[in-house]
Amino acid sequence: MSNRRKPLVAFAAALVAMASAPALAIKPFSADYAANYMGMEAKATMSLASKGNERWEYRLDLAGMGAELAQSTVFEVHDGQWRPISSTDSQRGTNGLAAMLVKRKAVTANYDWNQGVARWTGDVKPERAGPVALQAGDLDGMLMNLVLVRDVAAGKPLDYRLVEDGRARRQQFTVAGEETIAIAGKSHKATRVVRKDGKREIIAWVVDGLPVPARVLQRRDGKDDIDLRLTAVK
Repeated sequence: MSNRRKPLVAFAAALVAMASAPALAIKPFSADYAANYMGMEAKATMSLASKGNERWEYRLDLAGMGAELAQSTVFEVHDGQWRPISSTDSQRGTNGLAAMLVKRKAVTANYDWNQGVARWTGDVKPERAGPVALQAGDLDGMLMNLVLVRDVAAGKPLDYRLVEDGRARRQQFTVAGEETIAIAGKSHKATRVVRKDGKREIIAWVVDGLPVPARVLQRRDGKDDIDLRLTAVK
């Protein structure tokens, strides 16, 4: 597990064709996942909590086998759309093999919509610190996760502009059919969506009525890298 690997948010993350899509009702939740990185087992939680004044915090916390990773985004509802305000991304290895493989890192992003730019501080290279000009509909990696689930349910095009890591780039998912997926021993029909970017591939399974993906699989060079499987939603 290197400092380049992100739990998804990776996917995670990951979404502006959707700038005109109506926002759905946002409700707090907490979702538990069983995780696997390169054969190492871990547990993860995705949660959404109100910050007041139309602002929300969406976060992922993952720990296991001596590794700890945390990602979060604070976003607001503006003109019916969800847009990032700030985000954090940190990881570290605390003991065992993870202490050698996981490089300690902490990065904070600030999305200043008044100035129209995003900037990054912390463990970032100067060329990745920004500023990057913002456009309506821009998302960060964590918020893309929520928007993807929303748009699959609405049958919208899954084409986004991701502003993260000091750059802006298009992220397009394609629907790859429907499959049956098990959650806590019960079968559910899921829509499988896929994004390929060179040697990296992200596959997500979205179940109607669930606020988060039922499963997220990140692959590199044709091999499973990170696998998150939903076990419960509260």
